[in-house]
Amino acid sequence: MRVISTDSASREEVRTILRRSLTLEDAEIESRVRAILNEVASRGDDALREYTARFDGVQLTHLEVTSEELHRAQAEVSTPVAEALQLAAERIRRFHEHQKRTSWFEADERGGLVGQMVTPLRRVGVYVPGGLAVYPSSVLMCAIPAQVAGVEEIILCTPPRKDGTVHPLVLMAAQQSGVSRIFKVGGAQAVAAMAYGTQSIPAVDKIVGPGNIYVTVAKKLVYGMVGIDMLAGPSEVCILADDTADPRYVAIDMLTQAEHDIHTAAFLITPSRSLAQAVQEEIEKTVAGLPRQDILRQTLAQNGGIVLTRDMEEAVELANLCAPEHLALMVAEPWRYLPLIRCAGAVMMGAYSPQSLGDYVAGPSHTLPTSGTARYASPLNVDDFVKKTSVVYFTREALQQVADAIETLAAVEGLEAHLLAVKRRLRD
Repeated sequence: MRVISTDSASREEVRTILRRSLTLEDAEIESRVRAILNEVASRGDDALREYTARFDGVQLTHLEVTSEELHRAQAEVSTPVAEALQLAAERIRRFHEHQKRTSWFEADERGGLVGQMVTPLRRVGVYVPGGLAVYPSSVLMCAIPAQVAGVEEIILCTPPRKDGTVHPLVLMAAQQSGVSRIFKVGGAQAVAAMAYGTQSIPAVDKIVGPGNIYVTVAKKLVYGMVGIDMLAGPSEVCILADDTADPRYVAIDMLTQAEHDIHTAAFLITPSRSLAQAVQEEIEKTVAGLPRQDILRQTLAQNGGIVLTRDMEEAVELANLCAPEHLALMVAEPWRYLPLIRCAGAVMMGAYSPQSLGDYVAGPSHTLPTSGTARYASPLNVDDFVKKTSVVYFTREALQQVADAIETLAAVEGLEAHLLAVKRRLRD
């Protein structure tokens, strides 16, 4: 893992380590995805069945999960796991209830009224990766904010397992999240189905949820026809630490993200040389005992780094430059530094707030901006599932009060019809 000191390195060297961008400009992948989108748009369910057979190795007659399958899933999930999912669902719902917005209107004494009408989206599509892996937490984190927002219908697409079923944990999480219908379709073809609609899968207004490069490129290509949450890249963590941090906690939190796959990233920014050395030693010891050590070593070599700064002020500056998905404040006084953080998807405060807490049960959605997009983007939240419509109502008297300003601005911009639209009403 690279160690770089700001005393000897140029800012560009440091920036190269800390800043990553999401690269989707792969002509071959985009060409394949376009072909899939076109096939699904023109052939519907037949194309979905063919792609499911080709990519997932499963021949399906019916694409939708049945009520019998949902019932069986409840019996297959152990009580401790079901209770853990229920706890997570309750905490996620409670957090997002605070984000709900209401419509508002403001009137003036002349009879003018302006306001904003908040309306939930009618139908939303949630994509959840599947196949060999299982991610019930992603179901909860994507669907519950939509449910809280008041979305009428939540559609879920996920790849089937080799036996043609969906993992019971995903099905249970879907039932706890207000999902309306579940389909055994994955990959770019699932995105196409939700964007265009097929004989079985209805078209949605917005698609949310994580996925591989094919899913992400598909979301990029259908954006405009439907809304999307974000173009998410590999997971990442940046730990901002002082000399009070426990190197064991720092090391394991870096490995928490690094174990996902070889494209994830893990950084430590600190002014403490002793901490940096201790963390390196702790990482080496810990990696040796973990089952995914090959992935961990490759990830840390390619996308890991420790940046030694002159002081904490510079460390905070570089953390904001990094704009990570997860930012951990492992410092003596995390609340002192929180107001200085401007760019992060989620901030984990103090020694006892690991990323795994945020990934599962803390409450906020773990669908977070990656690849530096936390500079301008937010985590998935209730606002992603509502529309805000401006409302304007003026009486004749209220229009008269602002008519001169309207006519002046319309004249400046050379828009004669705009000017006449006001004059004509006030002459009547």
